[in-house]
This record gives sequence, C-alpha cells and structure tokens, in this order.
Amino acid sequence: MRYCKRCILPDTRPGIFLDNEGVCSGCRGHDDKEITINWARRAAAFKEIVAEAKTHSTGYDCIVPVSGGKDSWYQVITCQQYGLKVLGVTWRTPGRTGIGQRNLDNMISRLSLDHIDFTIDPDVERRFMIAAYERKGATAIPMHMALFAIPIRFAVQMRIPLVIWGENPQLEFGGEQVERLATELDLHWIAKHGVTNQTAREDWIGVKDLTNEDLAAYRLPLESDFRSFAPKSIFLGSFFKWNSFENTRVSAKHGFESNAANLKTGVWHFADIDCHFIALHHFLKWYKFGFLRSFDNLSVQIRYGLTTREDAIRELREKGFQVPNDDITRFCEFADKPESWFWETAESFRNNSEVWRRHGDTWTIPGFLIDDWDWTHS
Repeated sequence: MRYCKRCILPDTRPGIFLDNEGVCSGCRGHDDKEITINWARRAAAFKEIVAEAKTHSTGYDCIVPVSGGKDSWYQVITCQQYGLKVLGVTWRTPGRTGIGQRNLDNMISRLSLDHIDFTIDPDVERRFMIAAYERKGATAIPMHMALFAIPIRFAVQMRIPLVIWGENPQLEFGGEQVERLATELDLHWIAKHGVTNQTAREDWIGVKDLTNEDLAAYRLPLESDFRSFAPKSIFLGSFFKWNSFENTRVSAKHGFESNAANLKTGVWHFADIDCHFIALHHFLKWYKFGFLRSFDNLSVQIRYGLTTREDAIRELREKGFQVPNDDITRFCEFADKPESWFWETAESFRNNSEVWRRHGDTWTIPGFLIDDWDWTHS
C-alpha cells in the first residue's frame, strides 16, 4: 500500500489513484476546486439551469434526494434560495436513527418542504441486504440502488425537469480529470460510480428468492422512458464549492441537529448519523482496502487546512480500530442472523492478496501508515 503525501488516503481506496508526485486524485480534485474552477461562472450556469427547469415545470421544479442529513438540508436551502419549488424524496432506511427522524421532520416543517418518504418492503430489503453482504461483502448495495433509482424514477414519472444531487464524489474524493470537472449524473455515472459493486438490479433476481416484482423499487428508468421525458440530473457540488463544515453551519442555522453522542463512524459527529447501518458500509472497507472512515474524514480536514497530516495520523493512532459493535448487533437482529455470521462473512472478504498478511493468529498490513498500530483485534 502507498499513501498520499498530502493526506492519509491509501491507493487501495476505490476511485483513488496517486500521480507521479505521490499526490492522490482527491487532493488534486481539491486543487481543482481552489484553482481551476471559476465558481462565479459555475453559479451563473446553475442560474441558467434553474431558469430552463422553470420553463418545463408543471408544478415542482426539481427533486432533491434527502435523508435529513446536513448536506440534504444545504441542498434544499440552496435550491429554495434560487426560487425552485422542491419535492424532497427519501429512501427510508430500515435502520433510521432517532436523530435522523428528527432532522427529517424538522427539515419538512422548517423548510416548508413537500416530501415523499419511500419505504421498501422490509422483508425484501432484509433478503437483499443479506444477499449483498454474503455475495459481495457490501451491506449498502440495496441502499445505493434505491437512493439513485427512486428519485430519478419519480422525476420521469411526474415530469419534474431537474434532479439535484449533493457533492460530486469524483471532485471531492478522487477521479479522472474529466470526471472531477463533470456536472451531471447520468446512467453511465451510476453504473460506474454508484457503489453497487458493478451489479445491476437484474443480477439479484433469483438470489434469496428475490423476484423481479420484489425488486421493482430498485429499477432505474429505461432508455425508452427517457425518450418520452428526460430530466436533467446534476451535482450541486459542481456549481457551488462543497464544504462539509460550511454545509453543517448553514443547515444548523435552519434547524439541523447534531452532537458528539450521534457519532456512528469516522470522526465527524455531524455526518453519517441518519442510519444505524451506514457504519457497517464503511467498516467493511477495513477488510477489503485497509482503511477506515476516519481516513476519509481526516483527509478532508487536511485539505481544508483544519489539521495537519501529522496531527491526523496522531488522531488515528489515538482512536485505534473503531468497531461499530452496537450497529453490528442491530444489523444481525434485522437480518435474523447470529453475530458470528457477520464476523465470518467479513473475514471471508479480507483482502489477503493485496493488503493483509497473517503472522500466526494476527493479521497486519505491511507498510501501514502507523508503525505502532495495535493489530490485536484487527
């Protein structure tokens, strides 16, 4: 494993690559934000998109996929400031947290938001999540399929001309230059970057007795659907400089809540707090890629100038191996499986060809960022 010389991300992180100077594409994306992109011109382009959407609108001007988190608050606030009539659409996680529900309720009432909270049959989601975990070591495949499919399908069916997503992940976390500067999310982007382990809905038909009808909620619109009506689908973070801390500040002024007791994973108490199962999605990267959610959070802080690389490494050492034990218990209860099943499945996805080496009963990562890491429970 090699690590970025500026931040602390390893080259095993999906979507990340290091250039000849040893700097990762996430840090280069931040350079683009600060140096290459003309944000005044991007804001003007967004204003033109708003005007175009209004010419095609028959009621709602746009859909904003929302969870109740800081970023979706910021998305709705920004859209409303530009005069857009917003329909909020949510995939309802089967593991919604108390703070997640309160933030969603407050968003609806305080921002005067029309809203759809879309619930998928819990038995279907249970079987799909079990299948995704056992086959791909990824509990969040159903989540990501639903997150993308439901809002886009509503936009096509209700003839809403615009879907406004949040950050541009390739700009924030890494990607090729053309992807970092892209502004739109289309079916090709979802297939490549939609965090579904290169699977489509159809690939899961027949697994755990899942039928085509069971998986209807996860269906993306067909090309033929788009020929009758094709909404524009954009990243807000491609038009306004994205900053998680600033988004939190703006959202908190309108009613978004967070505190240290909400921390699920990583080091940010204001992020990843809506779902009990999100920590598992990030935790499993440890087995596959040899890094934790904290690496992502602290790398962003380094780019923002909020910490140094040395201090970030020191914080990682102090936190050590973060295990979301309570959420593992919740997930196993939801799946109706023993916790031994979770750990055995996680172990089966340990990447012992590229990342991990075994010494007796202990697994270690050669060349790990921290020399004196405690590998006892890793």
